[in-house]
Amino acid sequence: MKNLLRGGGLLLRLGCAADARLVRVLRPAALPSLRILLGVVFMWFGALKVAGVSPVAKMVAGTLPWAEPHMVVLVLGAVEVLLGAAVVAGVALRLVLPTLAAHLCGTFLTFVMLPGLMFADGDPLLLTADGEFVMKNLVLIGATLALIAHAPSRARDRGQGTPLTAPARAIAEEPAGPPPPAA
Repeated sequence: MKNLLRGGGLLLRLGCAADARLVRVLRPAALPSLRILLGVVFMWFGALKVAGVSPVAKMVAGTLPWAEPHMVVLVLGAVEVLLGAAVVAGVALRLVLPTLAAHLCGTFLTFVMLPGLMFADGDPLLLTADGEFVMKNLVLIGATLALIAHAPSRARDRGQGTPLTAPARAIAEEPAGPPPPAA
């Protein structure tokens, strides 16, 4: 039995070492990947609106019924493309990321303006496909907040490489060895 427990300890140490290596490899790439992929999603969705082929164009237009529908979708799409491009390029992140978060929060206006489209049978716990599409923005808001928390400020990180690499580099340089064996 003692040999079996010793072998289990070896497996635990090997697992912890593999985990530490994986973390060391992923940490430097995680925030830049999140930033770039968030920007790509925004550029893609915005480009669909600008091209007039977005599957959510009617929902977007219905959210702001006092404005001309085609213009609302076109302008919103152009703004999304610009925000997404700035996020991908890492330009003005201290301004662009909060703007992106505000835009994402604004998408929840659909639940107020178009509740019949968002909820099945008027039940706020039963989302339609459109309701789920908008609700996933909670995850995008979380991603944006994480990027805001790690985006370099001008005063703090002037001249320290491309955006989000300095924090990622600092995290990657932390020792990520296996935890000490349990007593």
